[in-house]
Order: sequence, then structure tokens, then C-alpha cells
Amino acid sequence: MMTVQPDPSTTTVDDVIKLAIMAVGGQGGGVLTNWIESCARAAGYHVQATSVAGVAQRTGATIYYIEMAPATAREPVFALMPSGGDVDILVAAEMMEAGRGILRGFVTPDKTTLITSTHRALAVSEKTVPGDGMANSIEVQAAAEIAAQRFIAFDMEAIAQQNSSVISASLLGALAGSGGLPFPREAFEAAIRGSGRGIDASLRAFDEAFRVTRGEAEVILEEQPSALVPIPGPKKLEQAFSKQKQRVDGFPEVVREIALAGLRAAVDFQDLTYGDEYLTRLSSLIDKDSASKDYAFSVACAKYLAQAIVYDDVVRVADLKTRHARFERINQEMKTPTGARLQLTEFMHPRAEELVGLLPARMGGWMIARPRAMRGIDRLFNRGRRIRTDRLFSFLQLYFLAGLRRWRRGMLRHQVERQHWESWLAHAEGELARDYDFAVELVRNRRLIKGYSDTHSRGLSKFDKVSQGASLVAGRSDAAAWVRRLREAALADADGDALEGALATVRTFANG
Repeated sequence: MMTVQPDPSTTTVDDVIKLAIMAVGGQGGGVLTNWIESCARAAGYHVQATSVAGVAQRTGATIYYIEMAPATAREPVFALMPSGGDVDILVAAEMMEAGRGILRGFVTPDKTTLITSTHRALAVSEKTVPGDGMANSIEVQAAAEIAAQRFIAFDMEAIAQQNSSVISASLLGALAGSGGLPFPREAFEAAIRGSGRGIDASLRAFDEAFRVTRGEAEVILEEQPSALVPIPGPKKLEQAFSKQKQRVDGFPEVVREIALAGLRAAVDFQDLTYGDEYLTRLSSLIDKDSASKDYAFSVACAKYLAQAIVYDDVVRVADLKTRHARFERINQEMKTPTGARLQLTEFMHPRAEELVGLLPARMGGWMIARPRAMRGIDRLFNRGRRIRTDRLFSFLQLYFLAGLRRWRRGMLRHQVERQHWESWLAHAEGELARDYDFAVELVRNRRLIKGYSDTHSRGLSKFDKVSQGASLVAGRSDAAAWVRRLREAALADADGDALEGALATVRTFANG
């Protein structure tokens, strides 16, 4: 490894290299900081590294800050945190972290090299929005190209995954390839080897990112396997499923792809008979549709009817948590060493409504009608529970719940869901002849209902409010536009303030 001989003269401000790393928890920001610090010390530099967590914004978002300067007889005094307009290199582990660095003034066109991965790790604020809360990466990239003196961006997470490594190795490769630090490539590789863990995989990711930064290679994204894999099983069942797919082939072309996905979801959720029920109901709706409208109503029904009949209940959650494919995916993501045992803890928080929903419809209805009994059940069961599914007994508990699927049709929850989706479809179907676009928007309102437990309850509440607003504008020439506005308002925020404002507007002209 090459060694840079320190200058014996006194260090000046201009000699200090200032580097900030912005990363979310789990992305290896601390590891990357240690690697850079090791490079600097091995090269004979004074170096100081600090970190400050910003958990309020992104659940673990952290700023790591490094200052370094050639070693002298007198050790310099370094700053503990970066200052706006005074950062030489900013490394961001994903695009929105780069945006956060720009907003804080760490990136300036006169001095800053900005290195970032273009992939996204969604912030908590993006996940909590009921609709599409994703921030616009294109806007951040455009701002970065203006704000930075030099901008290096590509999908470093993909490189890490394809080399069975972590993104910190890719970020280090991009940093080394940028030439922003006065250390040779061998110094960075030596720092990785010195860490003693995942060396080969980290070096592969480092090498690929280094070459992409230098323009010697391109990021090649591996094609992901399709989620629509054939359903394995007895030959008799496969033949029955093939016949169902032939029924889909008879649908209008624009409907087929979504209908096939809906069929697979229905069969996976319950059984082949459930898939037949989905196709029969969808077929009846298609028969009332019009080719002149490009079957927009049928396309919406194919999608949202499937979402309605494949709802999340206790049985579904238990089924998904005990599937072999899930354990395989977790082992792959965690990169569990061969022979090692992965401890997996599930967090469960059942409410009385979820538990009573498992009862036969008549018995469950009797319980629901008695608030005192429901409060007693809630006090007994509504508490956070941790279940170790890597242990046999805990796994069997969930496996037993998943096995209740065969009795699902007789459960209270299924009866409630069926009544709701039949009423919703009947309403939209009844409006089809009078106002086609209005009927399509009524179908699309089902998008508001999703999730499990409290999430499902909030979505159902918003659906009911939008439906009330729809009844107020029914018959107007702009009814479809108003229903769309109400739905978008419901998706705009979790608290529902935007929806309440939109409903207040509708009531003013509806009452007038």
C-alpha cells in the first residue's frame, strides 16, 4: 500500500478535507466512515469522525462527518459537525438523503462533489401518506446537478445486491473512483480487508462501483423474476386452473392481464372455487360495459374487485407469515450464513374485532352487538405480542390460524366484507347507464380501503365519507370529476384534513 508522507509544516484551513455522509439506519454509514478513517490514518493524516442521529425525520437517518488533514507536529482542531457551504464531499446513501444535504446547504457549486445512489429508501413521511406519497427523485437530481460542482449518481444499491454485499462498499468504490480523496485505490481496498467481514463480496461491489464512476463500466440491472409464477399442485388442480385461464382469454384484451392477476390472487387467497366466483362476477360486469369506452369500467372492476375479495384478515396474515417463500426471502435479504440460525420475531397486536371476525357469522354478530363483551375481549387480547416463528410452538400457532382458511366463508369477517363489496359494486353498476365516468370513479374509490386492523378501519372511514360526497354530486355533469377530487383529497394525508375541506366545499353547492 502506498503511504503519503506528512508535510511537517503547520496545517492550514485549506489543507483540511471535509466529508459528510448521509445515510439511513442499516445502510452501513458507520462502516463506510470507519473505512474512510482507516484510509486517512494509514496515509499519515490526522482525522476525526463524528456522527449525529436524526431519528425524528427518517427513523435512523444519520449524518456522519469526517475531517482530515496531513499530519503535522501540531494536531489541528477539527469541527464536530458540517457547516453549510463548507463541505468538500457529500456522500448520500440514497437520493432523498442527497436532497436533504442540498436543503441543509452542504452542497455548493464552488467546491462540493456530491456522490449518491439513485435508488430510493422511503422515508416514514412517504409511507404514512394513504396514497402515493413518494417524493420526486427527478426534482432532486435536477437540483443536484445545479447545486454541486461535480455530481456522481447511479444505482449503487443494485451493485451491492448483485455482488451479495452492502451499499457502503459501493459508496466507497464511487468515492475512490471520484478522486476526491488523495489516496490510491489500494488504500481503500486495504481498509476493506482490514475490516475482516464480507471481504470478497465488499471488494467486488467496490470494484464495480469504482469502474462505473471512472466510466469503465455501466450498471447492469439484473432482471427480477416475475411474480406471476405457475401455481404448483396436483395435476387435477392445475388442469382446473388452466380452464380458468381460458375463461380469461375470452375477456376483452385490455382486461385480460389485470383479470389474470386478480384470478391468481383469488385462488391464492382461498381456492379455485373462489377464483370461479371472481371470474363469474367480473364477466357479468363486462357484459354491461361498452367497447366504445375502451372497457374502462371493466378494467377498474377487474383490479378493485380482486383487491376487495382478497382482504387482509387474521388468517391471511398468518398464512403469509408462515410461507416457505417468505423465510427464503428473509434469509436472502439478511444474507444468513450457511448453517446459521436466524431468529425471527413477529409483532402481533390483535384487536377484539379481528378475533371476533374469526367466529361463525351468527355467533360473531351476537358478540359484536354486545359492546360490554367486546370491551372485555379487547382488554384481554389487545396488547402487543412478540411471537418467535423460528420456534416450533410459535410457528405452529400461526400455522393453525392459517389453516382456518377452509372455514373462512362462514366467518363473520367474510360475511361483512362480502356485503360491503356487493353493495359497492351494485352502486357503481346502477350508475353505469346514467353516467359512465361517474360509475368508473365509484369503482376506483375502493382504492381507499386496504391494509389490516386500524389501517383498514381508517380506509373504510374515508371510503364512506367519499361515498357520501358522491351521493351529493350524483346527477351533475361534473360528478365524476368531483368524486375523483374527493378521492385524491382522501389520499393526500393520513389525518383526513384535506378530505374534510373538500367535503365542505361539496356541501356548500349541494345544499345551495
